[in-house]
Amino acid sequence: MDDREPEEVSSSRTRPRTSLETGPYVLRSLLEDLPLSADGDRDDIEINCVEFLDQNLYVGTSASEILHFVQIPPDPEDASGKPSYILASRLLPAYHHSPTGTRPGVQQILLLPKGNKACVLCNWTVTFYSLPELSPVFGTTQIRSCNWIGGIDLNSNQDGGGQDGRSPSVTVLLSLNKKMKVIRIGDEPRALRTIDYAGCTLSIRRDSFACVADSRSYALLDVDRQLKIPLFPISSLDDSQSGSIGGRVEDISGNVGAGLSRSASSAQGSYSASPNDRGHNRSTSLGTFMGGTSRRADPRGGGPDNSGRETPDILFREGSPAPATSPHPAPRDPSPNSSKPLPPAPSESTSAEQPTATAASGPVYLKPHIVSPTPQEFLLVTGTVPRDPGVGIFVNLEGDVTRSTLEFDSYPDVVVTDGRGAGVEPTPANFEDEEEGYVLASMARDFGEDLRYGIQIQRWDVDPGEGEIEKFWLETPSDGDKAKKNEQNRIGLRYVVDSGDVFFEEVVDRLRLKRFSPFVSRSMNTSTLSLRSVDSRTAMSLERVSAERELFESTDSVPEGSEEKRDEEEKQFAQRLGHSQTRVVAWSGKNIWWTVRNPLALRLDASLSALLHTEVRGDQTYPSFDRRKAVEIINSLRGREAKTETEFLSLGYIRQRAGLLLFMNILDVPAQQPTEIEYRATEDALLEGGLDPRVILAIVPVLRNEIVEGNTGIWVHGGIKDSADSFIANGSPEISDSRDDSMPDHIFHFLRRFLVAWRKKKGFGSVANENEVFRSVDAALLVVLLHLDKSSPRGPPKAKSLRTDLYDLVDHGVDCFERAIFLLESHHRLYVLSRLYQSRKMAGEVLATWRRIVEGEIDEGGEFVQGEQKVREYLAKIRNSSLVQEYGVWLATRNPKLGVQVFAEDKSLVKFEPVQVVSILREGAPGAVKDYLEYLVFSKNHVEYINELIAYYLDIVTSKLEESEEARTILVQTYESYRALRPPKPTYRQFITENTIDQEWWHSRLRLLQLLGGSQGSASEYDVAAILERIAPYTQELVPEVIILDGRQSRHEEALRLLTHGLGDYDTAINYCLLGGSSIYHPISGAMARDIIPTREEQAKLFGFLLSEFLRIEDISNRVEQTSSLLERFGGWFDVAYVLSVIPDTWSVELVSGFLVSALRRIVRERSETMIAKSLSGAENLKVSADLVKTVETSGPSIEA
Repeated sequence: MDDREPEEVSSSRTRPRTSLETGPYVLRSLLEDLPLSADGDRDDIEINCVEFLDQNLYVGTSASEILHFVQIPPDPEDASGKPSYILASRLLPAYHHSPTGTRPGVQQILLLPKGNKACVLCNWTVTFYSLPELSPVFGTTQIRSCNWIGGIDLNSNQDGGGQDGRSPSVTVLLSLNKKMKVIRIGDEPRALRTIDYAGCTLSIRRDSFACVADSRSYALLDVDRQLKIPLFPISSLDDSQSGSIGGRVEDISGNVGAGLSRSASSAQGSYSASPNDRGHNRSTSLGTFMGGTSRRADPRGGGPDNSGRETPDILFREGSPAPATSPHPAPRDPSPNSSKPLPPAPSESTSAEQPTATAASGPVYLKPHIVSPTPQEFLLVTGTVPRDPGVGIFVNLEGDVTRSTLEFDSYPDVVVTDGRGAGVEPTPANFEDEEEGYVLASMARDFGEDLRYGIQIQRWDVDPGEGEIEKFWLETPSDGDKAKKNEQNRIGLRYVVDSGDVFFEEVVDRLRLKRFSPFVSRSMNTSTLSLRSVDSRTAMSLERVSAERELFESTDSVPEGSEEKRDEEEKQFAQRLGHSQTRVVAWSGKNIWWTVRNPLALRLDASLSALLHTEVRGDQTYPSFDRRKAVEIINSLRGREAKTETEFLSLGYIRQRAGLLLFMNILDVPAQQPTEIEYRATEDALLEGGLDPRVILAIVPVLRNEIVEGNTGIWVHGGIKDSADSFIANGSPEISDSRDDSMPDHIFHFLRRFLVAWRKKKGFGSVANENEVFRSVDAALLVVLLHLDKSSPRGPPKAKSLRTDLYDLVDHGVDCFERAIFLLESHHRLYVLSRLYQSRKMAGEVLATWRRIVEGEIDEGGEFVQGEQKVREYLAKIRNSSLVQEYGVWLATRNPKLGVQVFAEDKSLVKFEPVQVVSILREGAPGAVKDYLEYLVFSKNHVEYINELIAYYLDIVTSKLEESEEARTILVQTYESYRALRPPKPTYRQFITENTIDQEWWHSRLRLLQLLGGSQGSASEYDVAAILERIAPYTQELVPEVIILDGRQSRHEEALRLLTHGLGDYDTAINYCLLGGSSIYHPISGAMARDIIPTREEQAKLFGFLLSEFLRIEDISNRVEQTSSLLERFGGWFDVAYVLSVIPDTWSVELVSGFLVSALRRIVRERSETMIAKSLSGAENLKVSADLVKTVETSGPSIEA
């Protein structure tokens, strides 16, 4: 154990480790092994009192000496240097021998900075000296038979000079045997007044109100008006005081009739307290509090945690009595008329060694304790006997109880308060004090059979209802051989006049930023970085990282010595954080310590370290860690606002270390899987603390290689670096395995949450080394998501799945672009890689990656379904014509119908001329030319490509017919099957369309019929003779084509003959007559142009040809049916005489009755229409004649020459 570090214990059976300081205060050496004996031949000399002012330390001893030490400041260039002290003088104050023969030594050193004087009480005699050298002043002036000196007004400024040009002076109180005196010390001591209060041993004053104590009870005095309010006895077993305390204000000025009724006004005659002050939030009468008697039934009943703040003006420490003097004080008569000298106050030895007493065995003497934590409150301590607990009671300037009581585990020897107190209004005197108020009590406690001395510390400014009160136990440092001896030494405490500076090297070591090197904590020959112990993918990664590191180390961009320079800068900055101020000193034996507030960083850091168990079980790889208590520590910091720079850095450091320790425990494979609360606390601590995420990655082997250090490196708090380095160095082979399947998935899920949260900080100016940090974060997150996505099913992702998170990462761009490419390639995630390229608008790489997938390269995710269609859609969205052409041709080669859509898409951002496309396809994808021509002809109506398209169709059809007897048979069978159908039946075109064969030559023939039939309105655009020549060998198989071509050559009779007898398609034959042979083998939609429809005379001629063919149909029933239907439906196009001449005489009139009836009706209608027209013409002639006569008459005769 470090000889400067105290230990905190809770019991003799459970002692925390001595190296951990988790309490609010620690002891730091001020002076060690003081030369208490001038000759060095005495070991019985003790330190009675200590004071400190302006780098001067004054130590009063039981040998009636004052040791004056002068501080030698450290080297100004060494911020961490500690001052040294030299013994400037050894003063023997003058004193008068007491009639009792006791010589306690130097009892008090009262420093008066305002008057530059010092008052020394030595062996009941007060002498005066100048500061700082302690030269005697005021000649031989002495004050004898003095019990105590002090009572400085705590509300006044002791550092100021005189007012109105007068010399500065300070008013103090002195306690004589029978009375108290008020003395003003300036250029000379001057008595102001005498107060009739005998046997005073202690006084604390605020303005004119002083809280005083004699050997048996407490009281409030109005020094100016000389009024007294008795309070309560020091020991609740002291029944002798019950009749003289509480309830009445007594006049102690010496006037007759002193029993005044106690009222608020009497106490407020010269002081008015603020009604809003916290000290008055509860006003309870002392009489009620004491219950009408001075005996307290149970001193343990008070609240355990309320403390005070103001300086205890006096630390009353009695010297060791002479050997001949009994340690037990003799009872004294408290009457002011007693002429016997006042016995000494109970010494510390008697307060601890006195056996338990009762009221029946005699009076109980306890040492009084008074401190003033706030300008309106006093804290008084009462008890029963020394070994029993003590109770601290808060009273205001009127004597009313203001707060819940405090409880001390044992009656204290000394009580000191430190801190302004939460909720207390700052004043000039306490403005610089810490807000938290603590009370420190030196006492002896029983730990089983062991009596130990230490300091009990607790808050005084927190009500029990605001939370459970916590007490801390602080002991002086001890080492091996001296431990037993030091445990027998009492501890003195003093709130000194001036503050001292304490430097914490530990704070500097923990908060200072240090260079963290994640790649050098292990040897390159170990399993973590061994290229022989991992798979090839990881080996390639390690090789890349090693190459990058070598490149970084050899770069000239980092100035030589820059790291050392920054390290020195960080050290100098952190050294400013290691200084603390304190005004509390403690001493024991020959040593003096500063009792200083434990810095927040050290206190909480020690609390975290206490959660680490020293023993490591065989199934563990790292010491166990109490995660539940760590979460409690993290939660206690939530919402806590830092008030200083040091506190801000300390809170950040503690959050970082707590989160890091939690994560390291989670990472420990044998450890129990954490709860969601522990996960959340870990994540929040790491994020709120701002720990560089590269530290987390460094302790995860599978992610360590994703770290980018950059030129400046990784700088973290020293405490964080030590923890991380230790974990990496001590990690087991399981944890150190860099394969991603060596860790459970719950760790990967936590890392995903943590890294996703870190990515949200992109663009924040508070992130140092942003480029390197987010490159590392993005790469690590990609590794984590790729690992977790292994278990996802192949194919497109579902909503809110891990795969969508992976897509979101690459879609929004990653800073580690090159590393991401490598990772995705090594994991065979080509589709995700294409999305990464899309985020950078790298169309060429996107298409190249998709082509690899379509052509069969491994893609573990299997998300790229309908890949060719996605390629086509993507090509329509880019503006790079060369890429569109390249991949359009590639797609047309694989899927001609889909590929030509790339060049035919109307919404495409890149347009190609048809001539250019045809040329491109002929060169790169000949199989797609036909499909593109179909698009031009059928969709865009480019008639100039009809001949070329027809040639393609003819090539397909004729080639098929030439090489396949089956194809020829199929065509012939379709004719036979169609002719066998009984009317009504569909047209032949409808028949072959409905009974299509899913073969290219069949579809090409349908398209050929559509083109030959003039579907594009371009019957004259193709070469009929050339087509006839090519199909000449297949006229029996290609009957519809021959019919169309005969019609184009006006060979209507031959065409109608083939329609009637070759196909038996009577409806098409009728359409042929109506349309003049055009557009008979394609769907008709909309109106046809008039110049296409033949005249009625031409139609009548064609119908005549058709009638002749119908009359030659072999099947008689079919002949009669079709002829009768034709004559009945289209009788208007036939001449009656001609029809009657060609109809066989064997037919009955009934068969053509419909035609004859319609013909006669037409003749009658024509005759009637002719007569009406003749009549109308005659009437019109008469009208014209009448109009002529009228005009002649109107004009009159005319003579022509």
